[in-house]
Amino acid sequence: MPLHLRKLYTFVDSAYLHGRAPFDIALSLADGGSDVIQLRAKDWPKERIHESAQRIAPALQDRGVTFVINDHIDIAKDVGAPLAHLGQEDFFDAGFQSVDQIIDDSENLGIGLSTHSPNQALRSIAANPDYVAIGPVFSTETKPQAPAVTLDYVRWAAENLTIPWYAIGGITLTSLESVLSAGAKGIC
Repeated sequence: MPLHLRKLYTFVDSAYLHGRAPFDIALSLADGGSDVIQLRAKDWPKERIHESAQRIAPALQDRGVTFVINDHIDIAKDVGAPLAHLGQEDFFDAGFQSVDQIIDDSENLGIGLSTHSPNQALRSIAANPDYVAIGPVFSTETKPQAPAVTLDYVRWAAENLTIPWYAIGGITLTSLESVLSAGAKGIC
């Protein structure tokens, strides 16, 4: 299924496991209808991320769910994940201006980029990613230092972005309808 048709993007985030196994969470998310699942483990050593990714990747592939590795392009390539996700600081602040600087046409890996403003979205799109995440729409414990971009950014994205994009950050069942009404088609 093409990325633009994948609507629910969820996370196996080490900060929210509370003793649960990442593999079990990934399967629960997939079985619950998630189209895209990202492994995000900011507080884990790289070896642990790699071990978890190796176990999760084939199970998600068997279920037709797109797997995303946060921050670690090399791990994504090694386990056969179709996507890696990078923040602005991991991409632009690291000196990259184009996705082509990270991967070449022979590699079967796509890149997603986080954005926090229309200017960042436009700059990111010029770098040729497969998708962008816009947010945090609302404040979130995952990134307490990041100010909410509000529904105004969601409305701007709906009017201006032509590549796949996902609204992310602080979205709950209570706020979901307002995000969808603002024009989001994909939700994290």
